[in-house]
Amino acid sequence: MRDVQSDPELQDLVRRFVTPDRRYLRLGGSVFRLSPVERSAFVRDLAHAAYEITPAELGVLFEGGWRERKTAAWLVAVAHRSEFRELIGQLLLASEGPYAGAAYCVALAKFGTAADAELLSAYLDRYLSRPDLDYDQAIVLGTLLYLDEILGSEYTTRFLAPAGPWDRWLEVRAVAALDP
Repeated sequence: MRDVQSDPELQDLVRRFVTPDRRYLRLGGSVFRLSPVERSAFVRDLAHAAYEITPAELGVLFEGGWRERKTAAWLVAVAHRSEFRELIGQLLLASEGPYAGAAYCVALAKFGTAADAELLSAYLDRYLSRPDLDYDQAIVLGTLLYLDEILGSEYTTRFLAPAGPWDRWLEVRAVAALDP
């Protein structure tokens, strides 16, 4: 992982793509707290950045911390840069840090293919068997449900079967219900 404090190249990319208008904080739900005018400007600037950044620069951001990775995943999603699919799948499966998993799911949902559903399924295969690790299981399952709907597939069936992996994960965690 590259350290933004000691890496001038990463510092420049953070200044250009991660921190403008507090971008990394607004990606996701908090963007809906903006006024319509602010939201429109934010989305326009995000789209501009997504098409401006180069693949090499995205690669550097993906080597950074959670802020950089979260932003990179959103930029990839907006520009539909599916060449980053495998890297995003690897980063999701590794779960090396907080806050980026939901952004990886956004990118995979945007790509919307069976390959993306397979990556999400691999994550659930690994982490639903680990109730001691409360990471991105709900958001990943929700993303997989979305992909099932748009693809007409049934990837979630085995995870959501009665007494299946999802129910067992919730039971061990002593959570009555958690809606993906």
